[in-house]
Amino acid sequence: MATQTAKKFYLGTGRRKTAVARVRICDGNGQIKINGRELENYFTETKDRNAVLAPLQVTEMQGKLDVFVNVHGGGFSGQAGAICQGLARALKEMYTPADQPAPTADGEPPAVPPMVKKIRDSGLLTRDARMKERKKYGLHGARRGVQFSKR
Repeated sequence: MATQTAKKFYLGTGRRKTAVARVRICDGNGQIKINGRELENYFTETKDRNAVLAPLQVTEMQGKLDVFVNVHGGGFSGQAGAICQGLARALKEMYTPADQPAPTADGEPPAVPPMVKKIRDSGLLTRDARMKERKKYGLHGARRGVQFSKR
Protein backbone atom coordinates (compact mmCIF):
# COMPACT_ATOMS: atom_id res chain seq x y z
CA MET A 1 0.00 0.00 0.00
CA ALA A 2 1.25 3.45 -0.86
CA THR A 3 1.37 6.02 1.89
CA GLN A 4 0.07 9.47 1.10
CA THR A 5 1.42 12.55 2.77
CA ALA A 6 -1.13 15.30 3.21
CA LYS A 7 -0.18 18.60 1.60
CA LYS A 8 -0.07 21.66 3.81
CA PHE A 9 -2.39 24.36 2.44
CA TYR A 10 -2.18 28.05 3.29
CA LEU A 11 -5.32 30.15 2.92
CA GLY A 12 -5.90 33.79 2.04
CA THR A 13 -8.96 35.91 1.28
CA GLY A 14 -8.81 38.91 -1.02
CA ARG A 15 -11.38 41.58 -1.85
CA ARG A 16 -11.57 44.28 -4.51
CA LYS A 17 -14.67 46.30 -5.49
CA THR A 18 -17.40 43.65 -5.24
CA ALA A 19 -15.17 40.64 -6.00
CA VAL A 20 -14.16 38.14 -3.31
CA ALA A 21 -11.41 35.54 -3.84
CA ARG A 22 -10.58 32.55 -1.64
CA VAL A 23 -7.02 31.40 -2.34
CA ARG A 24 -5.30 28.14 -1.31
CA ILE A 25 -1.61 27.53 -1.97
CA CYS A 26 0.59 24.48 -1.46
CA ASP A 27 3.91 23.16 -2.66
CA GLY A 28 3.79 22.01 -6.27
CA ASN A 29 4.94 22.71 -9.80
CA GLY A 30 3.40 26.13 -10.54
CA GLN A 31 -0.13 25.17 -11.53
CA ILE A 32 -2.70 28.01 -11.18
CA LYS A 33 -6.42 27.12 -11.26
CA ILE A 34 -9.11 29.80 -11.04
CA ASN A 35 -12.65 28.43 -10.67
CA GLY A 36 -11.35 25.16 -12.15
CA ARG A 37 -9.82 26.84 -15.22
CA GLU A 38 -6.23 27.67 -16.11
CA LEU A 39 -4.96 31.24 -15.64
CA GLU A 40 -4.56 31.81 -19.41
CA ASN A 41 -8.12 30.61 -20.07
CA TYR A 42 -9.68 32.69 -17.30
CA PHE A 43 -7.97 36.07 -17.80
CA THR A 44 -7.57 37.14 -21.43
CA GLU A 45 -5.77 40.43 -20.75
CA THR A 46 -2.12 40.45 -19.75
CA LYS A 47 -2.60 43.18 -17.11
CA ASP A 48 -4.98 40.90 -15.21
CA ARG A 49 -2.59 37.94 -15.50
CA ASN A 50 0.30 40.10 -14.28
CA ALA A 51 -1.80 41.27 -11.30
CA VAL A 52 -2.41 37.64 -10.31
CA LEU A 53 1.27 36.67 -10.73
CA ALA A 54 2.67 39.76 -8.93
CA PRO A 55 2.84 38.23 -5.40
CA LEU A 56 4.58 35.12 -6.77
CA GLN A 57 7.11 37.23 -8.68
CA VAL A 58 7.88 39.44 -5.65
CA THR A 59 8.56 36.37 -3.48
CA GLU A 60 10.29 34.49 -6.33
CA MET A 61 7.97 31.49 -5.88
CA GLN A 62 6.62 31.31 -9.44
CA GLY A 63 6.74 27.68 -10.59
CA LYS A 64 7.18 26.35 -7.02
CA LEU A 65 3.63 26.62 -5.66
CA ASP A 66 0.23 25.34 -6.78
CA VAL A 67 -2.50 27.98 -6.50
CA PHE A 68 -6.21 27.16 -6.31
CA VAL A 69 -8.69 30.04 -6.38
CA ASN A 70 -12.45 30.37 -5.99
CA VAL A 71 -13.56 33.86 -7.00
CA HIS A 72 -16.98 35.41 -7.48
CA GLY A 73 -18.53 38.84 -7.94
CA GLY A 74 -17.31 41.89 -9.82
CA GLY A 75 -15.66 41.98 -13.21
CA PHE A 76 -12.34 40.73 -14.46
CA SER A 77 -10.25 43.61 -13.11
CA GLY A 78 -11.84 43.41 -9.67
CA GLN A 79 -11.38 39.65 -9.58
CA ALA A 80 -7.71 39.97 -10.57
CA GLY A 81 -7.16 42.49 -7.76
CA ALA A 82 -8.96 40.25 -5.25
CA ILE A 83 -6.85 37.24 -6.28
CA CYS A 84 -3.69 39.33 -5.95
CA GLN A 85 -4.53 40.33 -2.38
CA GLY A 86 -5.67 36.82 -1.42
CA LEU A 87 -2.48 35.29 -2.80
CA ALA A 88 -0.35 37.86 -0.95
CA ARG A 89 -2.17 37.06 2.31
CA ALA A 90 -1.69 33.31 1.79
CA LEU A 91 2.03 33.85 1.15
CA LYS A 92 2.24 35.99 4.29
CA GLU A 93 0.66 33.16 6.29
CA MET A 94 3.11 30.73 4.72
CA TYR A 95 6.17 32.78 5.68
CA THR A 96 4.99 33.79 9.17
CA PRO A 97 6.13 31.25 11.76
CA ALA A 98 3.35 29.45 13.63
CA ASP A 99 4.89 30.23 17.03
CA GLN A 100 4.88 34.03 16.59
CA PRO A 101 6.72 35.58 19.55
CA ALA A 102 4.84 38.04 21.74
CA PRO A 103 5.84 41.72 21.90
CA THR A 104 8.79 42.38 24.16
CA ALA A 105 8.50 44.02 27.60
CA ASP A 106 9.41 47.48 26.26
CA GLY A 107 6.53 47.32 23.71
CA GLU A 108 8.69 46.49 20.68
CA PRO A 109 6.82 44.35 18.15
CA PRO A 110 8.44 41.07 17.13
CA ALA A 111 10.73 41.06 14.12
CA VAL A 112 8.91 40.71 10.78
CA PRO A 113 10.20 37.92 8.52
CA PRO A 114 12.06 39.38 5.51
CA MET A 115 9.73 37.83 2.91
CA VAL A 116 6.64 39.28 4.65
CA LYS A 117 8.34 42.68 4.68
CA LYS A 118 9.01 42.34 0.95
CA ILE A 119 5.31 41.56 0.29
CA ARG A 120 4.13 44.43 2.49
CA ASP A 121 6.56 46.97 0.99
CA SER A 122 5.36 46.11 -2.53
CA GLY A 123 1.82 47.15 -1.49
CA LEU A 124 0.20 43.79 -2.23
CA LEU A 125 -1.36 43.36 1.23
CA THR A 126 -3.18 46.72 1.12
CA ARG A 127 -6.84 46.58 0.11
CA ASP A 128 -7.91 49.05 -2.55
CA ALA A 129 -11.02 50.49 -0.88
CA ARG A 130 -12.38 52.33 -3.93
CA MET A 131 -15.97 51.28 -4.61
CA LYS A 132 -18.66 52.47 -6.98
CA GLU A 133 -20.65 55.30 -5.41
CA ARG A 134 -24.35 54.57 -5.04
CA LYS A 135 -27.03 56.32 -7.07
CA LYS A 136 -28.99 59.00 -5.19
CA TYR A 137 -32.68 59.71 -5.60
CA GLY A 138 -33.56 62.66 -7.81
CA LEU A 139 -30.33 62.26 -9.80
CA HIS A 140 -29.46 60.33 -12.95
CA GLY A 141 -26.47 58.67 -11.32
CA ALA A 142 -24.35 59.10 -8.22
CA ARG A 143 -23.79 62.82 -8.89
CA ARG A 144 -25.22 63.65 -12.33
CA GLY A 145 -28.29 65.84 -11.87
CA VAL A 146 -31.14 66.81 -14.17
CA GLN A 147 -30.22 69.24 -16.93
CA PHE A 148 -31.23 72.83 -16.05
CA SER A 149 -33.91 74.36 -18.26
CA LYS A 150 -34.52 78.10 -18.07
CA ARG A 151 -37.90 77.92 -19.87
